[in-house]
Amino acid sequence: MTSEELIRAAMESDEAFIKEFQRILKEELRLTAADFSQRSQIPASTLYKLLSGQREPNIKTLRQIVVVLRKIEGTMKHDFIAVIAARPVLDFITEKKLKVGGRLLTIREYSATSMEEAIIAAVKAERDGAKALVCAPIVSTTVEKILRIPVTSIMPKDSLIEAIELAAKKMG
Repeated sequence: MTSEELIRAAMESDEAFIKEFQRILKEELRLTAADFSQRSQIPASTLYKLLSGQREPNIKTLRQIVVVLRKIEGTMKHDFIAVIAARPVLDFITEKKLKVGGRLLTIREYSATSMEEAIIAAVKAERDGAKALVCAPIVSTTVEKILRIPVTSIMPKDSLIEAIELAAKKMG
């Protein structure tokens, strides 16, 4: 959550706040200070002074910024399920949206080629707002212990049989 990251940075130092606020505007929201000013009703001059370090953030301004960030986060958030797998597996996913029980869910892919990458991807997916996670059984037992979202395993029964048959053919 960008608002939580900004609050943490503000508690750390003015420099950390400035750096994080700049990052959020540029990378997360892709907004200029002028755009954010219009959404927040904070004067553009105040935002420019904050971002340039000419002014320290007061509690009222920080509160206004956080309220606007939380509103934006709410409109940007869509329920999504993260799928962690190797790129060849992810390439088989043709639907990026899936209707389940009357709810339209987005499927967001996280590519990983090692256990370490899969664990990092799982943590990132949860931080990105995933409502659930799908991954290989070899990593699911580990990430279940560290995540607060539901984790399910990919059980590729049919493809496992096909892989065994292919291996048998290759054996000769």
